[in-house]
Amino acid sequence: MASSPPQTLLLLLVGLTTVFFFFFISASADPDMLQDLCVADLSSGIKINGFPCKDAATVTSADFFSQGIANPGLTNNTFGALVTGANVMTIPGLNTLGVSLARIDYAPGGLNPPHTHPRATEVVFVLEGTLDVGFLTTANKLISQSLKKGDVFAFPKGLVHFQKNNGRVPASVISAFNSQLPGTQSLGATLFGSTPPVPDNILAQAFQTSSGTVKHIKSKFQPKK
Repeated sequence: MASSPPQTLLLLLVGLTTVFFFFFISASADPDMLQDLCVADLSSGIKINGFPCKDAATVTSADFFSQGIANPGLTNNTFGALVTGANVMTIPGLNTLGVSLARIDYAPGGLNPPHTHPRATEVVFVLEGTLDVGFLTTANKLISQSLKKGDVFAFPKGLVHFQKNNGRVPASVISAFNSQLPGTQSLGATLFGSTPPVPDNILAQAFQTSSGTVKHIKSKFQPKK
């Protein structure tokens, strides 16, 4: 017996809702937790997607605590900026919780160079100073904004983005991520400082330049001796 139009519409809506529900679950940044807590056993040799749980009997408050981003980081480096993570590697209790933080400090003129977080969206809150920030869409559109103390800005998951302190005083932000370990790929270091190196002719053709120029750029990304 054929379904009536209202029944057909209801079945269609139920089907679409079910597909959307399972798609939403599968698209979340990190897998959902299956117990109250799963403090990461960072010393375990077992390799899984995430980290194995340490024995619950040995869990303490220290596994969920950190003072690592309480104070400004040193910015006397090449880019004049420093990222200090508060993720599962420093707070083992974040394992399976799907969240993490970072603090980024910028000297005057400091730059957090173009990079991506392949596993997370990032939201920054400006603690001090001013910043010029932006991200690039897959249509090569630049979305940019000037930020001041108290402002919030979001960088979508996986998109290339940057932050620059064009001010005359230091700046700092707190970054929040929807992943326990968002990962970072800095474009310059990834392309010109990888091991083994990307062949010079590949980069020369990709950037429409000479192999000599590529070698010069690569020399800037070699480990300092």
